[in-house]
Amino acid sequence: MSVEQFAQPMPSLRASDRDRDEMLVRLHDAFAEGRLSEAELDERIDLALAARTHGELGAVAADLPRDGDEPCPERPGPAGRFQVAYKSSVTRGGRWRLPERFTTVVYKGTGLLDLRAADLDGPVTRLRILAYKSLVEIIVPPGVRVEADGVGVSAEVHGVPPADAPVVHVRGYAYKGTIEAKDRIRRC
Repeated sequence: MSVEQFAQPMPSLRASDRDRDEMLVRLHDAFAEGRLSEAELDERIDLALAARTHGELGAVAADLPRDGDEPCPERPGPAGRFQVAYKSSVTRGGRWRLPERFTTVVYKGTGLLDLRAADLDGPVTRLRILAYKSLVEIIVPPGVRVEADGVGVSAEVHGVPPADAPVVHVRGYAYKGTIEAKDRIRRC
């Protein structure tokens, strides 16, 4: 047997709940990248949850790249302008291109927009956030000026950005929830 065969689970081995959870994350990542339609995502989620073996689980994403299979583009494509979480969570982080206007809506869930590695499309980025009974956190890189307004919106950014610093303008409405813009992730 080769080393690669030891690294990969045997197809006939039973899959664990953790294996299925990891597959669900992979499927949602593929959906967020535009590789799967919403209908395909729903179908594959059902298959992943019903999978009993690693072989069945692997078949669910056989046509999707694994982490590291695909080279990173020099500048990532646009992320879209809208994301929604309904009784769940939504996260956007890593290297991505943030358009000048971006909207996040979270209903009874959580949201995280990590802008530390994001490429900002313009000198002013406008984020519109709606958090209904939810928490939405926006993590900005050092040296970015944050302007926040709305209801239930707070900003905590340390240091003084330079005069020509990019601006992230957060306009939000939090009903029985919170919208936080900050330059540090809260550690539990």
